[in-house]
Amino acid sequence: MKTLFRIFLVFLSTAVMLCALLVFFGISDQPDIAVGWTLTRVDIARAKKILYEGAKTKPDEISTIELTEADLNLAANYLLNRYRKSAVNIEIKNEVLRFTVTMTLPKNNLGHYLNISFRLGNDDHSDLPSLTKFKAGKLLLPAKFAAFVIDNIIRHTSLNNYFILATRPIKTVTIDPEKITISYYSNMDSFIQARNFLTQTNDNPNIDIYQQKLDEIITRHDPAWRLSLAELLKPLFALALQRSTLETAIEENKIAIIAVNNYVNRKETKKFLSFPAAAKLSAEKRYPTFLYKRTDLAQHFIGSAAITASVNGQVAKVVGEEKELSDAQGGSGFSFIDLAADKAGTRFGELATSSPENARKLQKAMSAIKDYSDFMPDPTDLPEHMNEAEFKQRYQSVDSDVYQELSKQIDARIAATPIYKLD
Repeated sequence: MKTLFRIFLVFLSTAVMLCALLVFFGISDQPDIAVGWTLTRVDIARAKKILYEGAKTKPDEISTIELTEADLNLAANYLLNRYRKSAVNIEIKNEVLRFTVTMTLPKNNLGHYLNISFRLGNDDHSDLPSLTKFKAGKLLLPAKFAAFVIDNIIRHTSLNNYFILATRPIKTVTIDPEKITISYYSNMDSFIQARNFLTQTNDNPNIDIYQQKLDEIITRHDPAWRLSLAELLKPLFALALQRSTLETAIEENKIAIIAVNNYVNRKETKKFLSFPAAAKLSAEKRYPTFLYKRTDLAQHFIGSAAITASVNGQVAKVVGEEKELSDAQGGSGFSFIDLAADKAGTRFGELATSSPENARKLQKAMSAIKDYSDFMPDPTDLPEHMNEAEFKQRYQSVDSDVYQELSKQIDARIAATPIYKLD
């Protein structure tokens, strides 16, 4: 018994030492690779294609997908930047995947970045690649031991469910000189498990508190007057200010934004995001929500804020532009007015979740706003209702100088709005 206890202590102390080495050598004030990956329309199109290829597999079928080095970098950077400003560079060399990763860290006294690098390869012709090299900063660590510690960290944290869902269907991964080939098999049980896990409604029970507050607002609203988006956001952020501390301010802001978005964009929300915990709002009466006498502006603003707060500001930006370009081809036409609301909503979502300090500042400021002009500048003088031909004649594309100049003017208006001077 004593021997087993000693062995356990040795493993525990070694794991602690490894974590200490990761902190000491991996954290730095300088990134190994530049962070701030920019999502372009081309990236979005390719990402959709990659996701579509994976989604075509039916239960109880074996399928394969081939990914080039460019595909891997796109997917990896997209996933990492959903949660924190990061960067990853992946190379395929000598039938080995080489990763260099830099992640930004919360404010601390040690450094702003975590830099790690590692390699994955098929040792002994195994079906799945394993860790063959691992470095924290400049420190080279034993690959097998690093793999052991990483595996245990995953299995004993909330990451485990995601890890199982992502890896269980994979049968083989073959690394070739210019691509990797993944073979996977998904049975119906795996699909059901994934659906249940990804749509669980108990992630944050506090959503009900914000829904109840919305119920009260809607019940008290005078139907003779338009319902302003400010009438929803002001009291919910006042509630967030009352409920939160510096440590919980970001999460409370996310819930407040999601609750309002779920009321304003009940149908549209399902196109891009799923917020099952906020899916039910018990108020029987429903009123359209307005900004500058327009419901579409309120929808664009809070929709972009929700995407940014929950996923990524780059995603919100591209979704907004793609929506307007689609409207130019056969909808209501390209609208810089709607785009301004998208941009302001994105900025609002960024400020609400960028740091605990900014989250608290926004709560206090939103609790004291006079009306929606405090967070949304008047965009009604901007061009709109342009079909595809007119848009191309006047602005060529979203990459043209004339388009970018007007985009910068919109950004300047937003920056001059009182709320966005807090950051």
